[in-house]
Amino acid sequence: MRANSFSLAGLGNLLALFAVNASLSYAFFDQLYFGELPCPLCLMQRIAYVLIGIALILNIRGGAHNAHYGWGILGGVIGLAVSLRQILIHILPGDPGFGNTFLELHFYTWAFVGFIALIAGQAILLMLPNREVRNHSWFAKALVIWFIFLVLANLISTLLECGIGPCADDPMRYEGWMWLRQRIGF
Repeated sequence: MRANSFSLAGLGNLLALFAVNASLSYAFFDQLYFGELPCPLCLMQRIAYVLIGIALILNIRGGAHNAHYGWGILGGVIGLAVSLRQILIHILPGDPGFGNTFLELHFYTWAFVGFIALIAGQAILLMLPNREVRNHSWFAKALVIWFIFLVLANLISTLLECGIGPCADDPMRYEGWMWLRQRIGF
């Protein structure tokens, strides 16, 4: 099969990576535009999305492999557990939850739904008979570059938020930025 020929598995991996990129982009946009700093559980959910994204990129660029899907599903399970933990923390009546909402649900609830969808999608892709997904199209390359940019931007913003120590449970400002400013003297 040619590298750019159509396959259902190839399309599924591209769509899943698009979903990961969209989720990370929206969370990052909310952080920068609305000043909503992510809590430690939110950061762990982003890490789970990154793990899924890496597994999908391995499929897209290097060819499908059971281990790639396994790592993606593992990332989804980790993210699912972390987002469920955050849902359960804020489940009591009268608890306003943490952070902004989108369509009346908090981001961690949307993350829970997203992780379920990504786990199910990867499991279905794993069962397809022809899993040739290697793709070097401009769209695949754009998705990979977008993902790499998001990972680097999130890494930098996390270092600026938390510094080299643990992140605050309810972050209000970029502690790492304050630490850096003190060290370099401005």
